[in-house]
Amino acid sequence: MKITARYISIFIIASILLFSDSLTAQQNVNQLASHSFRSGEKVKYRAVYNWGFIWINAGDVVFSVNDTLFNGEDCYYFKSYGWSLKQYDWFFKVRDRFESIVSKDSLKPFWFVRDSYEGGNVVYNLYDFDYKSSQLKVNSFTSNRPSKQEMLPLKPNTFDVLSAIYFCRNINFEGLSKDQKIPLTMAIDNEVFNLYIRYLGRETITLHGGKTYSTFKFSAMLVKGTIFKGGEDLFVWVTDDKYRIPVLVEAKILVGSVKAILVGVEGIRYE
Repeated sequence: MKITARYISIFIIASILLFSDSLTAQQNVNQLASHSFRSGEKVKYRAVYNWGFIWINAGDVVFSVNDTLFNGEDCYYFKSYGWSLKQYDWFFKVRDRFESIVSKDSLKPFWFVRDSYEGGNVVYNLYDFDYKSSQLKVNSFTSNRPSKQEMLPLKPNTFDVLSAIYFCRNINFEGLSKDQKIPLTMAIDNEVFNLYIRYLGRETITLHGGKTYSTFKFSAMLVKGTIFKGGEDLFVWVTDDKYRIPVLVEAKILVGSVKAILVGVEGIRYE
């Protein structure tokens, strides 16, 4: 059960590995008349662990969008919070916070913070995207490592793990061919990774509770680690309407899988 609870934080990281830095992706994004999301939107998910016939509700995750000003520029303020359910807190408490500020015009990120508490382990990342010097300023520490500051090369269209999902929600999937790969670049902790997503076509899915959605499905390449095998083991289903709401995210892990299932949308008229 202890390992089950920590998958809430794993879901937050996995479910937002959805981003792109290729010219093709940028063109597909620009084809949309407006952003698929808007200020005031709040999307809620239940994180569920699945192992064979066992299904366990492990935690909740919320994503929200608001307006803000950053250095005098109109920006979006993205936030995501994840937490273990109270019955699990006594042996493995999880409280994760991700926040990102991006340009409304280009969706390029300016600032990002991750503040995670997972069973007594702390992870903190603070990013400042300096486009004038083409450098990513990183301030980070963990329970096992003292704070350190680093300067990483900042490639064009590099995303943090939260701004990535909102950028990807604007991709015009109708303009992609099935199995087409879209390259991506993302900063995770103290490294920058070149990954990709793969468009898998349209699919109609029915979630628990009987709600049916018409969706675009795609997979994302994951970085190999202690939980993930690496490879295309993350699958995402987003609505094929103008909102591109992720309704289901599933990540295969070393033992079983973890899923995020849509439970509610606020702030927009969504049916």
